[in-house]
Amino acid sequence: MAEQKLGNPAVVGLAGFGLTTMVLQFHNVGWMGLGPVVWLGLIFGGLAQMIAGLQEMKTGNNFGYCAFTAYGCFWIALALLLIGNHYDLYTSSKTDVGWFLVAWTLFTFVLWIGSLRIHGALALTFTLLLIGFILLDLAHFGFPELTVVAGYELMVTAAMAWYIMAHIIYADVFGRDILPVGRPWIA
Repeated sequence: MAEQKLGNPAVVGLAGFGLTTMVLQFHNVGWMGLGPVVWLGLIFGGLAQMIAGLQEMKTGNNFGYCAFTAYGCFWIALALLLIGNHYDLYTSSKTDVGWFLVAWTLFTFVLWIGSLRIHGALALTFTLLLIGFILLDLAHFGFPELTVVAGYELMVTAAMAWYIMAHIIYADVFGRDILPVGRPWIA
């Protein structure tokens, strides 16, 4: 009896991360309001990405398990923070949000190091994500004009996440690598 093929949970995790990140950046550059960010943060960036992370655990992929579960929680926490601020419930100041982002920057730094040993596309994605977090940190601590810079930079980050997602999907659909991801940056 043939073993049933299982899907790769990374495609959902990367899709949720990429789409929610992209939509938040549309807000950060001034193209749209926060409503869609909150709902995507709760459902696609949050819940779906967290589920993908928990499925990564079953594959034995500790990097994906940690990254998708944690960033899913990031999106849920951010959405709830925005809701709390809107309804004046456990409000967070700009400085509070800045420290929230600093903590996530430090967490991202840890994963960035791990990404350097996986493949070039993932290393680039995490390098861009780390830069984006640093820009947002600076924007919250005295350089607000960097929010727009971070917005455009993080749109590229989101596109890179989708590139890796497409790499995985196309490799499965076509039975061979269509989109190259490159060698690890650290052997």
